[in-house]
This record gives sequence, structure tokens and C-alpha cells, in this order.
Amino acid sequence: MKNFIFALLSLITFNLFAQIQDPVDWSFSVEHLSDQTMNLIIEADIEEGWNVYSQYVDPDGPVPTTFSFLQSEEFELVGSVEESNSKTKYDPVFQMNLSSFQDKAVFKQKIKILNGNASVVKGELEFMVCNATMCLPPDYVDMLFELKKKTENTSKEKGSSLVQSKINNKYIIPSVDLNNPIGDCGEKKGEKSLWGIFLLGIVGGFIALLTPCVFPMIPLTVSFFTKGSENRAKAIYNATLYGVFIFATYTLLSLPFHLMPNINPEVLNQISTNPWLNISFFVIFLVFAISFFGYFEITLPSSWSNRAGSGKDLGGVLGIFFMALTLAIVSFSCTGPILGSLLAGTLSSATADTVSILGFNTALVSLKLSLAMAGFGIALGLPFALFAAFPSWLQSLPKSGGWLNNVKVVLGFLEIALAIKFLSNADLVEQWGVIKRETFFVLWCLTFSGLALYLLGYIKFPHDNPNAKLGKIRLAFGAAVVGFVIYLLPGLFGQDWWSHKLLSGFPPPKYYSYINHEHQIQNIFHDYDDGIAYAKKFNKPVMIDFTGWACVNCRKIEDDVWVENRVKKLLNEDYVVISLYVDEKILLPEDDQEIVEIMTRDGNIKKKKIRRIGDKWSTLQSLTFANNTQPLHVLMTPDERLLGNPVGYSYARSANNYVEYLECGLNSFASINNN
Repeated sequence: MKNFIFALLSLITFNLFAQIQDPVDWSFSVEHLSDQTMNLIIEADIEEGWNVYSQYVDPDGPVPTTFSFLQSEEFELVGSVEESNSKTKYDPVFQMNLSSFQDKAVFKQKIKILNGNASVVKGELEFMVCNATMCLPPDYVDMLFELKKKTENTSKEKGSSLVQSKINNKYIIPSVDLNNPIGDCGEKKGEKSLWGIFLLGIVGGFIALLTPCVFPMIPLTVSFFTKGSENRAKAIYNATLYGVFIFATYTLLSLPFHLMPNINPEVLNQISTNPWLNISFFVIFLVFAISFFGYFEITLPSSWSNRAGSGKDLGGVLGIFFMALTLAIVSFSCTGPILGSLLAGTLSSATADTVSILGFNTALVSLKLSLAMAGFGIALGLPFALFAAFPSWLQSLPKSGGWLNNVKVVLGFLEIALAIKFLSNADLVEQWGVIKRETFFVLWCLTFSGLALYLLGYIKFPHDNPNAKLGKIRLAFGAAVVGFVIYLLPGLFGQDWWSHKLLSGFPPPKYYSYINHEHQIQNIFHDYDDGIAYAKKFNKPVMIDFTGWACVNCRKIEDDVWVENRVKKLLNEDYVVISLYVDEKILLPEDDQEIVEIMTRDGNIKKKKIRRIGDKWSTLQSLTFANNTQPLHVLMTPDERLLGNPVGYSYARSANNYVEYLECGLNSFASINNN
């Protein structure tokens, strides 16, 4: 299993970037040769440094560019797809000679019209794109060719932009004016607090300090600095510099996330709710847990450690830097899982919102990750500087021993609990029905029962001392975990009388259950048009709930706020609730699938395929309400005018705020009717 997790984490991180990269822009047009024959033209504009591969490449190499056309009685294909001249050269990624295209590629498929009613040809292409260092996963693009000649001056419409611009209006509600709602309900959109992410990173760093890979290094390294220098001030300076380099090492790991190109507003949400990514995290966290239990060690390649270690003898500042880098590498078996948890936790709430720092715009998720990593690095590096400044503190530092292994095992059980959560996310998004609410509680009860048995000494793992005595602190923790298991037990039977507010957001929603199937809100709609039609019929205001199956904060609102009698009464009696799941993966009927154009952060236009139900609602949210975080609650009139400012989790998590918000919306609606 050596290096397994490092490779798997690299693959996951690579896949994240792969979904964000978009180095090829495809366009489709038609060349009329005669009344019965024409060429379907497929063009690829390729960013500098990237290659798109020919249709004819070695089967042991990359995925070739392939085309499939939807068969029809209205036309027939003539021959195969012709391609422009490609270049054959040595490919460093696949280590073989391959034919590929750079900058631009043109493909032509000749067809013969059999029926005068033929108007469009549809199909799909598959391609793979690589640069000198990596390849993106194979991708698919839907092809659409309009066979009828245009009377307008549109000799070539890239990606059917005319059609797309018309389709675009469907997801921009012109009557919604975010700057001028009817009432002053809710709160104005303000700056997002990022302190919680930073503090989470610090907590992760302090946890990493208490692992066997890091804790013993504190007295050893500090002693090296203090004993290796007759000048105490210089020793403190060197140790402080060592701590700063530890901080810098972890912070710099987040920099690549700031270099992402402009992305579609919903792509990070799609990443975080991707079922296969969540399953990957499930597998990773299980392997982390097995490692923490002591059955094998997760290590980086030994060559990395050797190269970093060889630099520590260079002396001066550079030598201290390599010492810090060596610590980061050799302690990976303990810090890697915690860093992986930070990465997963940051991406699980990812959005494509941007923030401005000193005039530089960056993605909010990138800033979150940087703050988490900075907090982690500060917590990890701070003790080295403090103990160097106050070496007498070393005498009060607990000695390394079996308690460090206990910490690792406890972390292993927590990793299992997190793994179950990620598997639950995948199950919710895909609606497999495997881990419903009761099953989730069963799995968590088993996990924390195992933790309780370990803390109370009934089970042991390979690195535990069989003759070790149980201390009072360990017994106290064991008793606390037993209490937590008792707290979980009512969830096994789907009992609604036990609120589980401490866990709100972690288990599946209450209506995703074997026992309680009904939603707590009556007459709730999951289609925007149906809900608006119902509101117009009965002249009632609308509350739109942009939510997600894998959205933790959405579950907290449902479990903690919507269950309040005052809130439930207002939503059931006075509002039409439209709950739209932005991560709903159900495919739309083929006739309803479409392509729209959306604006990126730098003002460019990007294409988006509306293929699933969730694509519709995420696009509606981002284009009309300039927001792509969930939950987002919007109060509107039946004729689609804003009654107040949209509110998110930070405002809606208070039942009092929520009641005030709903009542304000009713007053705004009444003022319209009175006028």
C-alpha cells in the first residue's frame, strides 16, 4: 500500500483541475455543396500548449478523437470523417510518436440529403487533450448542425450562438431587479466571513501536532536549534524561521488553485456534488482510517524525502528551509489525511464566487483553501518558534508514548465517520436509496460504538501496548462517546421526536427515509414553472429554495428552522414553496436538452450544456440571482418580482430572522395588492 494514498490524492486533485480546464473550443457549421450534398464542418480552436489527438493514434496511447452521428432516415453519411493535416511528433506524456493538432483542427463529414424535410443533424464527439505535463480526462461534446440556409448575414454561427442567445433568456427573468426589491426584507449581500475556514485550518494543524509523526519532532528540532548555537537570539531566530518556512510550505500548496482559468459559475458545485468524486473521498478516507489504525503507513516516494533531506546541510536560511520541507514530507503519513479532510471540506462547500484582494480577483474557493492551509501551517509551525524562545517549556511537554497512537486511532474512527458522510452524499445525489436516514445512523452507531470499545480497552490495534493501563482522561472520553452513541440510537428507528440538532446537516434529510416519506412542507414544488403557475392561480407569494442533495447547510435549515411551528405555518399557509435541487442528476428529455451561453468572470462567453434537471436550476440561480451558493431563499410575487433581498444560510439559520423575513415578504405582497 506504500504511496497508494499519495497517488490517489494526486489523481483526485488532478481530476479537480481537469474539470476546471477548458482548453478546446468546438464549433459546428454546414458547407452546402449542392441541394442534396453538404459537408458538416467541425472545428476545434485549441489553446497554446495543448494537443488534440487525431482519429488515428496508437491504441496504447491517448483516446482518439471520434465522432458519432444520430442516425436518421432524412440523410445518410458519405464516407468517413476527414481531418486536416496533423503533426506527428514524440509525445512526452505517452512516450511514443503520436499524431495531434495544435492551435486548430478541422474535421469534415460529407452527407447526402434523402428527405427535403431534413433540418438538423445531431451527434456527439469524444476527444482527449494533453499538454507537455498532463492529460485531461476524455470529454464529450454534443454536435448540432442546422442544415437550412440562413437568410440573415450569418455565414458562420459559432456553436449556434443565435439560437443560444434566445435560449439564454429563459434563465434570465427580466422582471427580477436585485437592486430594487419591493420590500426591504432580508439583508443586503455583504462580505463573506472567512474566519471559520481559517480557524478550521488551525484546529487541523493542532490535531496534526498530536500525531506520532510530528509531536516527537518538537523537542528534537528545538533542541537542535538551541544547542547548536551559542547565541540564544540567533537560535530563536533560526527556530522562528523554521516555523515560518513550515507555514509557507503548506500555504504555497494552495497557490495552484488561484491560477485556475475562468470557469462556469456552477462547475465547483458540480465537482463537490459529483457522486464519483464523493465515492473517491469515501475510499480515500477508509484507507486513511486503516492507516491510522496501524496496519500500514502512508508515505510519499522516498526519493522526495531523500532529495529534501540532502538540502538541509546547505547551511543558513536555505538549510532551514529544507529542514522544514523535510518535516512536511516525512510527516505526511499523519498530516496527509488531515490535509485531505481540509481539501474535501473546502470543496464540499465550493462555489465559483470571486473576491478581490489588493485589486486581484480570485475564486472564493481558492481563498478558502489558502486560509485553511495557512491556518494549518501556523498551528504546525508555531510551537517550534515558541519552544525555542522559551526552552524551559520543553520540560513541561508530555513525553512521547502510547497516547500518541491513541490519538491516531481515534482519528481513524473519525475518518470512517467522514467516509460514511461522503458515501451518503453520492447516494443522495444519485437517489440510489442505499444510505437512507436510518442506515446512516446505523453506520454511525457502529463506528462510534467501535470507538467507545477502543477507548474503554475492549479492542486493540497493532501499535497498542497490550499491557497499557487506561487513564482517567481516556475513560472520560470513552464515556462521552458512549453517551454520543445513545444520542444516535433514536435515529435508527426514524423517530422524529428526537431532533438530533447537534448533527443537523450530516444525516440525510428526514424525508429521505424508510419510515417518514413526507416532506414537512405541504404543496412543495420541485419545478419552477409548475410552482409559479400554482402561485398565479391562487395569487400567493412564492418562496424559492435553491438547495442541493449534498448541501449540509440546506439540511440544517430544513431540520432546525423549517420544523419550527411559526415557520412551518407561514410556509404551509401563506407561501408557495418551490424547492429546486441544483445538483439533481436526472437527465432531461432529449428535446429539452439545450446549449446556453453564460458570462465568465472576465466578461467572456462560455457555453453550457443544459442536460440534467439540476443544470436548469443552477443556471437560473446564477444568471438571474447572481449567486450560486446553497441554500439561497428568494421571495417573489406570482408575476416574478422580488419581494425582498435573497438570503443565504448565515441569515436563514435563525428561526427568528426567518420568521421576520417571511412576514416582511407578506407585508410587501399585501402592499402591492392594496395598491
